[in-house]
Amino acid sequence: MLKSVLSFFTRIWEAPAIRKKLLITALVLVVFRLITHVPVPGVDREALKALFTGSPILSLLNVFSGGTLSNFSIMALGLNPYINASIVLQLLTFVIPTLEELSKEGEFGQEKINQYTRFLTVPLAIVQSFGIYVILSRQGIVTTLDPISLAGLVVTMAAGTMFAVWLGELITEYGLGNGVSFLIFAGIVAGLPVSLGSFGQTFSAENLPKVGFFAVLTVIIVALVVFINESTRKIKVTYARKSKITVTAEESHIPLRLNQAGVIPIIFAVSLVLMPSFIGQFLLGVNDPNIVNFAVQMTNLFNPNSLSYNLIYFFLVVGFTYFYTTVVFNPEKIAENLQKNGGFLPGIRPGKETQKRLSEILGRVTLVGGLFLGFIAILPSIFQNFIGIQNLAIGGTGILIVVSVVLEVYRDLESKLVMTRYDRFVDRR
Repeated sequence: MLKSVLSFFTRIWEAPAIRKKLLITALVLVVFRLITHVPVPGVDREALKALFTGSPILSLLNVFSGGTLSNFSIMALGLNPYINASIVLQLLTFVIPTLEELSKEGEFGQEKINQYTRFLTVPLAIVQSFGIYVILSRQGIVTTLDPISLAGLVVTMAAGTMFAVWLGELITEYGLGNGVSFLIFAGIVAGLPVSLGSFGQTFSAENLPKVGFFAVLTVIIVALVVFINESTRKIKVTYARKSKITVTAEESHIPLRLNQAGVIPIIFAVSLVLMPSFIGQFLLGVNDPNIVNFAVQMTNLFNPNSLSYNLIYFFLVVGFTYFYTTVVFNPEKIAENLQKNGGFLPGIRPGKETQKRLSEILGRVTLVGGLFLGFIAILPSIFQNFIGIQNLAIGGTGILIVVSVVLEVYRDLESKLVMTRYDRFVDRR
């Protein structure tokens, strides 16, 4: 086992193109982690640490900022505004015909949508920067600023978000895997020693059985995530090949993974489910009793330990799994390409019938993958009170992201190794 792992990494390092991508990814991650430790002035670090320790909402928000919010650095918002902008733009593609047409124009259309996403990220980052400042200033963690200083703080945090977006796009284009997911992954891994250290301070012999149960549960979750991510439904396809004398049939298949959307549904769902709590925290300081009462009800409804939060979280994960899978795997386009290339599903007519059959298979496969992701996402929260380990729900979400990103990078490396061997074979010929 160890020998095969070492051989895999040796082959990666010996391939110049892959080695370059690895070095670029590592350099971007180093820059990202350095920037996360550049603090905003006027912040009470001890009070900030205590606030995040006692607030599951802020702790979870910190996970999806890449670990930057707990330091209240110049990149405190991380990628949250960009993720929210991506959700808005992808939902608008189903409402605005122009965006829908752009989404069907391949690489050019996707680049235009990405550009609109960046434009929308700026106002969202400004609004969220101001909201974070108001919440923390009410807690006495950030000193009250005059208008000019406040404007400077908001602009700096918005610029930090755009810098994080740029770093993520650098990884996507020149490095390995999806840049946004990779930066979130880096934040989770970087925060792991701190989490283990804080847990070690409260550890006692009485907690040993619960810790053992939690360890077993973690191993099971990791194994299930790997199993689902690597499981595929092979759709048999037959191609008719004509020659001057005969017509022959060649068989192939379309691999449809159970978790076709990867980790994106988790990221999108958490970003949306945290928004009401964030707004509720912002409204708690308003003088109007009716607004304060509404804010309290909203905060309680979306408390990570509540049943309502977990149900909403579950259905959002399932919904985004369906949504993103239809973006990645388009039955209409695949059926059209099969028909153009002389391919058909055995026993199914080309065209509309093939599209209908692919949609049926996609719906069943996505249902399994979506229910699994949703269940795994809320499972740690279900056991949290029993085990008595705080922020366990965050750990569960983190496990999903870490395992999914590692598998995505592994598949990316494998495909690049195959392409490298193919290029060498072609060059020798």
